[in-house]
Amino acid sequence: MTASEPALCAVRLMPDSVSLGTHSEGVESAIARLKDDRIVQRIWEADHTVWAPDSAEISDRMGWLTLPDTMRPELRNIQRFASEIAADDIRHVVLLGMGGSSLGPETLKRCFGAIGDAPELLALDSTVPATVIAIRDSVDLSKTLFIVSSKSGSTIEPNVLYKYFRNLVDDAVGLGNSGSRFVAITDAGTSLDMMGTEQGFRKVFRNPEDMGGRYSVLSYFGLVPAASTGIDIAALSASARAMEEACEPHIAIDRNPGLWLGAALASLAQDGRDKLTLVTSPTLAGFGLWVEQLIAESTGKDSTGIVPVTGEPLVDISHYCDDRFFVSLQLESEDSPELEAAKSQLESAGHPVVGYTLEDLHDLGGEFYRWEIATAVAGHIMGIQPFNQPNVQQAKDLTDAELVRYRDSGELPDNGPVGSLESLLESAEPGAYLAILAYMPESKETNRSFAKLRQQITERTGIATTLGYGPRYLHSTGQLHKAGPNSGLFLQVTISDSADLEIPGESYSLKVLADAQSAGDGRALIAANRRFARVVLESEGDLDSLLAE
Repeated sequence: MTASEPALCAVRLMPDSVSLGTHSEGVESAIARLKDDRIVQRIWEADHTVWAPDSAEISDRMGWLTLPDTMRPELRNIQRFASEIAADDIRHVVLLGMGGSSLGPETLKRCFGAIGDAPELLALDSTVPATVIAIRDSVDLSKTLFIVSSKSGSTIEPNVLYKYFRNLVDDAVGLGNSGSRFVAITDAGTSLDMMGTEQGFRKVFRNPEDMGGRYSVLSYFGLVPAASTGIDIAALSASARAMEEACEPHIAIDRNPGLWLGAALASLAQDGRDKLTLVTSPTLAGFGLWVEQLIAESTGKDSTGIVPVTGEPLVDISHYCDDRFFVSLQLESEDSPELEAAKSQLESAGHPVVGYTLEDLHDLGGEFYRWEIATAVAGHIMGIQPFNQPNVQQAKDLTDAELVRYRDSGELPDNGPVGSLESLLESAEPGAYLAILAYMPESKETNRSFAKLRQQITERTGIATTLGYGPRYLHSTGQLHKAGPNSGLFLQVTISDSADLEIPGESYSLKVLADAQSAGDGRALIAANRRFARVVLESEGDLDSLLAE
């Protein structure tokens, strides 16, 4: 063990509280079947038949299992890199990524907050011009490092954002110095890897290739941004290694923390409790952003899946339907009387509730690992291949079609109003959920308005609600929306914002791209026979008009 690596920490492995009521027997039966079928051993052997007869997108996606060990020798180099950029008086680190490459770092940023004098992380995973302008105007380009993050290297959003900001940095610091303001994280041999080398990036981190993006938070994709902004990645990785050891095959199966949670998730979903509702103490609220993608994109296929519900305001227990499974996550040092009261009331009302406590924020490393194992196990029980995302490409293709039409004819994407919120809610039935798909800048004000809307809807109809900002959600919950259970009501909210930015070297602007993405996703949802509506507001300030419907 080197000086930079703490001893394995004593993370809390099993839940602090479990109240499953009549569902306990189903979870125990699921665990017994997992034992009889040697599922833990077969997962660690990377046996693709745990999930599918075909090894495609499985055999080359299992590197996450040993990632805490794989990355251990790299921690010192990452920490050295972080020290170097701090010494260069870097004040902001702007992450240009999408989906798996950005949600992990954004989660850590939201949970840890600003750390001393370390650079501040700004994760930019939006093509909405107003969001990009806000990031641009909040940083000093001469003291900002940009991380371009993409597993494939071909993801459209970080690539166009790179073109935009590279042009600005060239002007701000000069062509001879601008490359040193950029870093790439990608798989070896990708176009981003080659571009980073050819265009003089400060550093190219080549990630282990044997994992999907949503299972990569404990790799360079998560650790480099974390270390760059002052997070102790050695402590984070130590908690992940402790959880990894607790999930290995030699551990008694009923004491395997990842397997137990996976059995509970799948068993309750099969019992109709498929709305996994995560409730947290305030500091841990950001964890939902990461777990939402992991669960939705991994299980939402073949007309089945688990619907992750995060950030939803708590309401009186009388408004919850019997399709909920509540999991609470609490930081030990943080008093949260509202959360404790809600847990007690939910348990008394007969809802299944499981509670976890984190002794320290660095225990998030262990939680990342626990939920990855749990998702893989849940996929097996539910007959789902958890490592692919077959329907994500559909929205991308429809976006491309919108862009081609614009290039060839000048015809703007069709983002006109479709239906209404009221018409969607009229079709709500028990077991449904409303997904709000917001193409606008995320802010405290918009989150507050959407929270009010979500609360009103649950109190009025009893259905669960989710909120995703576009185009982020396309790489997070989009797979579930199109191929999961057909129980969703989809409300897309756009604004008539005139803000726009040109993209160097492209025939379309940033606003055209964002509009093409929202239009393409609307078309994909309609093609999948989903109940869909789009409302167009004049400005963000008009959000309250939705509450009056």
